[in-house]
Amino acid sequence: MTDSDLRHVIAVTGAAPYDVTVGTDLLEEAVASVPAEAARVLVVHSQPLQRKADYLKRLIDESGRLGVLVEVPDAEAGKTAEVAAFAWGVLGKSEFTRTDVVMALGGGAVTDLAGFVAASWLRGVGVIQIPTTLLAMVDAAVGGKTGINITEGKNLVGAFHEPLSVWCDVSFLSTLPRNDLVAGMAEVVKVGFIRDLEILTLTEANIDLLRSVDAQDGSRAGGETGAGVSGASAAGDGSLDPAAVPVLVELIRRAVQVKADVVSADLKESHLREILNYGHTFAHAIEYTERYQWRHGAAVSVGMVYAAELAGLAGKLTEAEVERHRSLLSALGLPVTYAGGRWDALHLAMKRDKKTRGDMLRFVILQGIGNPVRFEGPDPTLLIAAYDAVSR
Repeated sequence: MTDSDLRHVIAVTGAAPYDVTVGTDLLEEAVASVPAEAARVLVVHSQPLQRKADYLKRLIDESGRLGVLVEVPDAEAGKTAEVAAFAWGVLGKSEFTRTDVVMALGGGAVTDLAGFVAASWLRGVGVIQIPTTLLAMVDAAVGGKTGINITEGKNLVGAFHEPLSVWCDVSFLSTLPRNDLVAGMAEVVKVGFIRDLEILTLTEANIDLLRSVDAQDGSRAGGETGAGVSGASAAGDGSLDPAAVPVLVELIRRAVQVKADVVSADLKESHLREILNYGHTFAHAIEYTERYQWRHGAAVSVGMVYAAELAGLAGKLTEAEVERHRSLLSALGLPVTYAGGRWDALHLAMKRDKKTRGDMLRFVILQGIGNPVRFEGPDPTLLIAAYDAVSR
């Protein structure tokens, strides 16, 4: 299979259209895509990507622009007002103007942060997203959602700010820690459950390949010492079976296409885009309760099982459809249960969810696989029963 067979360009339409390119070895193209009027490029990256960031800076400098690097803390620790303020300070000292560009190199936390920095600097400068994790490729980097966390909750401060372009370089996945790769599959599977059933079929047919990264420490993704722990340090770098690459490219292509279709129709989450939050109400509550020490994908996995159990209790999913959630996510090595005895804390956290209106909780659930619907103000007994079903 040639590189051209692994290359796909997905258009996101709307008021500010852009392309998402999925392929391999895309960094030079990403730099070449910087607008001609940009004299400076700020590269926001996490420490594990220092060498790639240095390479990007060299490419930027060789293009006749000034490349400026900003290293930020890894994972959710980087999504704070303090880190954003540090980046703003660098932009100011480096005399960035409205024609200059911010470039994100990293996982979802980095793309969220860099996007917010770009959205807020001079009321908005261009941002180019280069996601380096599976989760960021299929979710965080596409769609223009940017934000930071505050003490009261996740992503409560942010802005909609569409990128100039997105470059999903699958080459980065070859050395992604196993737990990060598996955690990213939660967002891929989510898209399968809400819109593209072929994603579910393709994933189920390739479970062994998708779990083929050989992490140095051998830790199993899925528990509080595996995918539930944030940051890349929970597993060593591994190597991806080459046979998995075309499968991952196809899954990424399909997931990005669904997200592109949804955000093109509803950028600011006024109606259709809410379906992309499937599993996220309970997931964000887990992340908040755990002080962001769980990987996002692991929390989303449990959140989808919770939403499926809630739909089953409401008579909208069959037992077999609920079990398909649990069995597929478990087979990938993702968690499907959460600690018991924490309902009060989780319930309070869910009330802070962005979909909540007044005191009324709103969930995205399925009325049959592939048919997401809004579920508003469910009976509290159903909420508790669904929690009991995912408690261990």
